Amino acid sequence: MQPETHEKLTRAGLNLIQQALSIFDSDLRLAVCNPRYQEMFGLPDALVRPGASFEETIRFLVRRGEYGPPGDVEEAVRLRVETARDFRPHYMERQRANGRWVSVEGAPLAQGGWVTVYTDITEIKLQEQLLRARSEELSGQLLTHAERLGMANRQLASTNAMLEETQRELREMEARTRLVTEMMPAHIAHLDRNLVYTYSNRRLSSLVPGLPANVVGMRFEEAVGPQLHASLIADMHRTLQGEDAICELTHEDSGRRIRVVMTPDPRNASDGQDGGVYLLTTDITAETQARAALMQTRKREVAAQLTSGLAHDFSNLLTIILGLQDKLARLPGLPSEAAEAVRATQAAARRGGTLLRRIGEMSGARVLNPQATDLEPLLDDLRMMASPSLPAGMRLSIALEPGLGRVMLDQGATQDALLNLILNARDAIGCSEDGGGQIRLSARRVQDTWLELAVEDDGPGFTDEALKRGLDPFYTTKGAEGSGLGLAMVYDQASLAGGTVRLANRPEGGARVTLRLPLRPAADPAPDETRLVLLVEDSAEIRMLVREMLVDLGHRVIEAETAEDARALALLPEIGMVLSDIQLKGEETGPDLLARLRGLRPGLAMALMTSLPPADPLRARAAQEAAVLAKPFAPAELDAFLRATASAMPGGARPALPIKDLR
Repeated sequence: MQPETHEKLTRAGLNLIQQALSIFDSDLRLAVCNPRYQEMFGLPDALVRPGASFEETIRFLVRRGEYGPPGDVEEAVRLRVETARDFRPHYMERQRANGRWVSVEGAPLAQGGWVTVYTDITEIKLQEQLLRARSEELSGQLLTHAERLGMANRQLASTNAMLEETQRELREMEARTRLVTEMMPAHIAHLDRNLVYTYSNRRLSSLVPGLPANVVGMRFEEAVGPQLHASLIADMHRTLQGEDAICELTHEDSGRRIRVVMTPDPRNASDGQDGGVYLLTTDITAETQARAALMQTRKREVAAQLTSGLAHDFSNLLTIILGLQDKLARLPGLPSEAAEAVRATQAAARRGGTLLRRIGEMSGARVLNPQATDLEPLLDDLRMMASPSLPAGMRLSIALEPGLGRVMLDQGATQDALLNLILNARDAIGCSEDGGGQIRLSARRVQDTWLELAVEDDGPGFTDEALKRGLDPFYTTKGAEGSGLGLAMVYDQASLAGGTVRLANRPEGGARVTLRLPLRPAADPAPDETRLVLLVEDSAEIRMLVREMLVDLGHRVIEAETAEDARALALLPEIGMVLSDIQLKGEETGPDLLARLRGLRPGLAMALMTSLPPADPLRARAAQEAAVLAKPFAPAELDAFLRATASAMPGGARPALPIKDLR
């Protein structure tokens, strides 16, 4: 039905009723009335239009003598306006100045304002007077009682009508409230004083997997399980005594971090018969991860300042070492022992680069570098790095849950943390009376929330003090041989990623360190794309090695040593990407080159590489121009970086252009 049609039908209905009706809003302005209202009180047209002032209407009626002799008009108006502002339901009967009787029935509206119905009851009053005059045999007491009974009946009918309207509004309010609670991404519930659910919005199972959806009628312990019950029951009893409570805890089975807010039911009484507890349970897993990462970032500010030139030179050397080792690995007929040595050297060089980045980052904020990672080759490289450090007879086993797929991880930080835990386990087993032993590394998912990496050993386990202080910086059980920074570094890296570290002893003996990182599946890799890459690097050795990496990845390469040469070459329409070092010969830097090319070749994919630490001002400025790849890097890291850079361009990666052989 159209709004205009609905309004016409409403107006027609009001015109037909024989009672006068008026509705004023919360601002004491007339919203609607019917013709009978104007006719009954002889109101002028100005006072029956929407928006007419209640105060002006009362002033008109007082001056007309509607409420008796006028007296002090303004005082009478003021009193009635104040009464209207504090409007309450009422029923009354009064005789007007013209001698007629009228009943006045008023009721407030939920939206504000009130509705008043005026009924002419003159005929009823005349009948009552006639009955009194002609019934001398009836006692005056009986007549008075009949009159009072009639008025009481009319008041009762008015009250019943108001109650029915209130019940209707309450039913509508209850329906709206239930709809809102059902849609909220939180569990809202009520328990009575015996801790039995009397209401639930059926969101518990979606919030905490494994728990029932419909818990109404169930006891609290039965519904939430023994772990949550044990963690919350003390606060629950305090809430029954009238105290608010807020708890944060981790549900072990699902790995979810939840917050439970308990509010006492205001009906709680000393006799224990009423009231109970209201519960609001929310999933704060993502919030906790972000909060932990933010807190750890703030803690990492240190006063040490290291020269960026030293880190720059060593990073360049490691880039050359990695490139040469990669060439050795691809030589035909390489003996297996030599191949193993090459792989170990590559892993050590990559770790050296990671350590250099850690040193450089000590003077600035630690920045995560998550990359799409296959855990199997990552853990295989870890085995290669760790095995030479383990004594004969000590075994390292790695168990990877099938189907984990590619996940987003800071590969260097993860390998550093796991290597630290493996070497700690080695030292612990060395202190064991039995000697030998086994180190077990496992990787599994916890629901869809965490990637759990655990390292176990057959050593003596943690002491009670180590369980309490093991993650503190400079705490060590190795005496002068230990620095006390190993587990602290693991905790630092996990916290920065929004994860957790837990120390525990195994029931069968030995220690267990559990590292949980947020489980973030990696997107599918972009399709292969061949490009002509303009490589800008002032070091001939590094330029040669990066060129070979790019060629092995399927790209064509054209080289430049200075920004001036690069600008001329970048005008070739076949150029699909520019990869430049930040520091170049001459006054113009890599960021300067990219800034000028942006005007010459809009939409051209551009990226930077550097050996400078993150805190260096030049690198910080460069990061505002384009993505930056830190040296040293392996071919896989370069490939992932170029794919990410191409995907970040407007429209994603562009189709390859026909390429001429420019060499």
